[in-house]
Amino acid sequence: MSREMAKTYDPKGIEDKLYQKWLDKKYFHAEVDHDKTPFTIVIPPPNITGQLHMGHALDNTMQDILIRFKRMQGYNALWQPGTDHASIATEVKIIEKLKEEGIDKNDLGREKFLERAWEWKKEYGGRIIGQLKKLGSSCDWDRERFTMDEGCNKAVTEVFVKMHEKGYIYKGSRIINWCPVCNTSISDAEVEYQEQAGHFWHIKYPLINEDGTVSDTEFLTFATTRPETMLGDTAVAIHPDDERYQHLKGRKVMLPLMNREIPIVTDAYVDREFGTGVVKITPAHDPNDFEVGRRHNLPIINVMNDDATINENGGRFAGMDRYEARRAIVEELDAMGLLVKVEEHMHNVGTHDRCKTTIEPLVKEQWFVKMDELIKPAIKAVKTGEIRLIPERMEKNYFNWTDNIRDWCISRQLWWGHRIPAYYCDECKEVVVASKMPDVCPKCGCTHFTQDPDTLDTWFSSALWPFETLGWPEQTEDLKYFYPTDVLVTGYDIIFFWVIRMIFSGYEQMGERPFKTVLFHGLVRDSQGRKMSKSLGNGIDPLEIIDQYGADALRLTLITGNAPGNDMRFYYERVENSRNFANKVWNASRFILMNMEQTCEKTGKEIREPEAGELAPADKWILSKLNTLVKDVTDNMEHFELGIAVQKVYDFIWDEFCDWYIEMVKPRLYSSDDEISQNAALWTLKSVLLDALKLLHPYMPFITEEIFCTLQSSEESIMISSWPKYRPDRSFPQEEKDIEIIKEAVRGIRNARSGMNVAPSRRTKVTIVSEDADILRTFSEGRLFFASLAYANEVITLSALSGQDKDSMGKDAVSVVIPGATLYIPLAELVDIAQEIERLEKEKKRLTSELARSRGMLSNERFLSKAPQEKVDQEKEKLAKYEQMMEQVTLRLAQLSGGEGR
Repeated sequence: MSREMAKTYDPKGIEDKLYQKWLDKKYFHAEVDHDKTPFTIVIPPPNITGQLHMGHALDNTMQDILIRFKRMQGYNALWQPGTDHASIATEVKIIEKLKEEGIDKNDLGREKFLERAWEWKKEYGGRIIGQLKKLGSSCDWDRERFTMDEGCNKAVTEVFVKMHEKGYIYKGSRIINWCPVCNTSISDAEVEYQEQAGHFWHIKYPLINEDGTVSDTEFLTFATTRPETMLGDTAVAIHPDDERYQHLKGRKVMLPLMNREIPIVTDAYVDREFGTGVVKITPAHDPNDFEVGRRHNLPIINVMNDDATINENGGRFAGMDRYEARRAIVEELDAMGLLVKVEEHMHNVGTHDRCKTTIEPLVKEQWFVKMDELIKPAIKAVKTGEIRLIPERMEKNYFNWTDNIRDWCISRQLWWGHRIPAYYCDECKEVVVASKMPDVCPKCGCTHFTQDPDTLDTWFSSALWPFETLGWPEQTEDLKYFYPTDVLVTGYDIIFFWVIRMIFSGYEQMGERPFKTVLFHGLVRDSQGRKMSKSLGNGIDPLEIIDQYGADALRLTLITGNAPGNDMRFYYERVENSRNFANKVWNASRFILMNMEQTCEKTGKEIREPEAGELAPADKWILSKLNTLVKDVTDNMEHFELGIAVQKVYDFIWDEFCDWYIEMVKPRLYSSDDEISQNAALWTLKSVLLDALKLLHPYMPFITEEIFCTLQSSEESIMISSWPKYRPDRSFPQEEKDIEIIKEAVRGIRNARSGMNVAPSRRTKVTIVSEDADILRTFSEGRLFFASLAYANEVITLSALSGQDKDSMGKDAVSVVIPGATLYIPLAELVDIAQEIERLEKEKKRLTSELARSRGMLSNERFLSKAPQEKVDQEKEKLAKYEQMMEQVTLRLAQLSGGEGR
């Protein structure tokens, strides 16, 4: 049956069609199968508010590469998909939509608001899933989960109740990040630090004399970027070993404006080298100060309302906005002579990533997870290697977080999210934590309760993602079979917010690691190295790239040159290169298919696997090169070196296969009637291409599927075909060596002709002279394709031992020197002999430099004693090669100059 490929590759014409085929055939779906080894990846759930960006594209391309690779290796591969409810981001979107309708969230009420939220989720929540499908993601969409679905809600509730019973979850007052606009606590992950121009206000507090009066001569000076917080100061701190202030231990200062005496405390937190070595302590408004306050039992005075206005604790500044109060406080301090100086200062200011408001650290009563015990298994797992972080340098960042971990604030003042399962007795205010509202108060017997209005931090539910998506808390067959998962692919920027929390949650709830390996990737930056952002207007829409170039081109671009944990720059030129590569693969495949069809039509026979003796040296060479490629690429992918692996596949297909092998076999297809040779060539072309496509498939799934299914009919899809394996019987080192000699000769001839501007259409005789019989044999066996590649109309091989070369070479012959042989091209009518002498002189100069370098290294005792023996042997081989080449160049110069033999 005749098969055809379109003349040009059109991604739009095949990608949607193929993806639908994969869905219809359920190739992505995995079920428990104890005859197979499972391989599981859980997707980092994208927000339902999300639009596919380059970070998503990179993250999911890497996951898809791994899952396709393992699926082809025969694993029962599950890529578990789902989306995140994204509490704040979604609530902000819904509030904005309500505002457009003139509706206030609070007027609508909680229940009606949640109805609108679910409607919004239904309408927009699946958008990013559709976009991931455009990318080619082979997730098991039949298993798609949502962090607020019934199963996840059950898991979240059970974890909260269990951890509260064990004392790991508690309600208390601690410092948290507060957004004055959204009126909620936010996680550290939602704090975006922006460099802003500010000031250092240098202020002095008067000391209290021993008689209780306020000194007008002794002061402690410090600097602050937030003067308004001084209203809540409850101490100033000095370092216990700072000799400048030893005499002040136990003394007090007067807090200006508030007329409150506060103590001088000693604490190692103070940096003696920074400024004056004095720090004001405001436990209610700074996380470090809060810890100092706890160590010294300092009172906590909150001076701000939830909207960042000053509250009644701020005295006469009450009611002012925080920035208005700042100006007023600075003016009064200046008038009192307590403002020493003001310095311009650039510093990082924490802002809410959603509304861009400057966050305010506040001490508020919230729900917290106690971390000191929970974190221990997470530390041990990475230290012992039970969980591997790739690249290994991420361990430093990981341990920096675990070693400095604080209790986790998990409550949010939002309506969209998992509501906290805590119930307050309406009579005695007893708090009952339970999976459902209790019937009766255990303390007073009341039957009326009010549920806590807060919801849980989004990260609380996503921390359970690896096991809740597999059915936990039920002990499902899926959970027993697919857990623990194998690899987590994620960005290094959420190592703490998500990765660490999943790890300690896995150990706490499941008693084992949630995954074996964490593969980190970097950020995708613009061509100038800047982070992509709306404010800079430098974001690039992956869907637009897919529409213009195809998903395969985008995927290849994102992975080529990519190393774990490293940021990458995005260039449109690289996407064009990737598209050109796709075109190259397409055209080569089309060439092979056309020749197979024509040969089958001509001979009436199908292409068959040749006997070993029917394979030409060039066939064995490409089969051997492919065999090595299979081994190397598989090893690279097993070690998560995805960028290195695809570069090797790219180079093999473009260079070895398309630019060399296809050109080598063309004379056998077009200039020979040898059916056996033609069959061997076509079989090799087809089999090498099919295996190369398999190696490329995880990276470029669409084009490889289309070509694979067109080129053969024994397997219905490349994605469920077998991954190539290394075969000892496909190793042909002698043929590899022989063909590399011919390639070097071809390159030399082409370079020589190019340097003389000789058109490829001008063919000439090529004579190969060598003392090595094997080299002469190589050129004799490869005469047909060598002549084609070297633009030769005649190929002659001569033994240098016979002396025939001296008689047969004319003075006007151009020479090309390769290791072990010299090639002569009679180009007297096409080249200036003086120009050839000049070229040889340049080559002699280059070889002189190489010889000096090589001899220098081999005479260096330090190199000989410290370098690996393999390196020393390689250098000796290079020296021998350069010496032989120099001998040939010198001889040819002498011949052209009328010296020896002329």
